[in-house]
Amino acid sequence: MSTQKNTAYIRLQHVTKNFPLTSGIFTALDDISIDFRPSEFTCVVGRSGSGKSTLMNMITGIDKPTTGKIVVAGKPIQDFTENERARWRGKNLGIVFQFYQLIPVLSLLENVMFPMQLLGETDLPKIEQKALRLLAAVNLKDQAHQRPERVSGGQQQCAAIARALANDPPILIADEPTGNLGSEDAMMVLGIFVNLVKKGKTVIMVTHDDDLAKQADRILHLSDGKVVGDSNHAHRKVTARSRKPSHEE
Repeated sequence: MSTQKNTAYIRLQHVTKNFPLTSGIFTALDDISIDFRPSEFTCVVGRSGSGKSTLMNMITGIDKPTTGKIVVAGKPIQDFTENERARWRGKNLGIVFQFYQLIPVLSLLENVMFPMQLLGETDLPKIEQKALRLLAAVNLKDQAHQRPERVSGGQQQCAAIARALANDPPILIADEPTGNLGSEDAMMVLGIFVNLVKKGKTVIMVTHDDDLAKQADRILHLSDGKVVGDSNHAHRKVTARSRKPSHEE
């Protein structure tokens, strides 16, 4: 990645998001200004209703701010048309959801191939080999031809991470990715994120798990639509860094 480590890759400038309600205006984000740097692992924490999901929707371009700017790699994404935002997301973002969102009638391999096909890739042998490499990286190559229902929740989430990386996006957004996992699977997923950051990805994860959040480079605390804490852990000891998949050679 050519972006300097100490410069902002994602920048939110005075972002406010209001939602009209019958009782008045609800402010989900209140004049937030945040920078996210490349090759940084950030956890966003806060109670339900604090603005975490709205913040993720701003960064991913799923929603537009009421006021303010969102600039990613120099591009003001709030000015894009809906089609331009969708195309931009496909190339620049990988999104991992709490409930995996795998397509149940497709194998894990086909799920990982699907985003490449959405962007117009037609060389099936090429994308199949790439998908197999991504599944191998999350220790799922042997399960490639299984449907999601035939593997564990942790394995489904690992497949969802592989799918999110299908188009080699520089940014990975994870919304409560360990919410349905046991502690061992959660640490496995966290270890994958840590390794992705070491390889140059920018990872932003929403979590309610304080212990997992402490493993990140940075923790953002949201409350009532405002940033009330921003902690960096440059010299932290990350348990997940030492973890390896059980079948890694």
